[in-house]
Amino acid sequence: MIKDLLVILIASSLVNNVVLSQFLGLCPFLGVSKKTNTATGMGVAVIFVITLASAVAGAIYQYILVPLDITYLQTIVFILVIAALVQFVEMFLKKFIPALYQSLGVYLPLITTNCAVLGVALTNVQKNYGIVTGIVNGFATAVGFTISIVILAGIREKMAYNDIPESFRGMPIVLVTAGLMAIAFCGFSGLL
Repeated sequence: MIKDLLVILIASSLVNNVVLSQFLGLCPFLGVSKKTNTATGMGVAVIFVITLASAVAGAIYQYILVPLDITYLQTIVFILVIAALVQFVEMFLKKFIPALYQSLGVYLPLITTNCAVLGVALTNVQKNYGIVTGIVNGFATAVGFTISIVILAGIREKMAYNDIPESFRGMPIVLVTAGLMAIAFCGFSGLL
């Protein structure tokens, strides 16, 4: 059991990285990765939301949708769970960490529509993960998202001091960098 969870932890965070391998969650990945502290804050918020969403969605699926034979409602139910959790995170940050709330700006509510969050909940159902395994998968996926966004933010901070050709300034060089990161993360596929 522990070995299986460790394999899921490594696979979901590095080998099948949600951003760099599955290309889910690109909007906050590209939009919030200008500074490492903002990227870290977004990563922590995503870790919280995805992990909790995996637990709640898994429990609702297993104990409500399956027994009532209404699994066809899973996508709608998962979206509602994710939206409620994001609202909770938004209220918490606004009250207790207003600087991070301000720096995340519009990208915080976008966690609701972040396809990575919904993708994890649906993946947990498709792979028949139990609640604990689904939570580990969700946590690992969110950690992989955080690793990716923090690395990109660090690179973007360093690129600000470089002489980049005018045609590559801004988003073009960010997309090239993200592509190179995706190629680099393909090297993790040999781990498992």
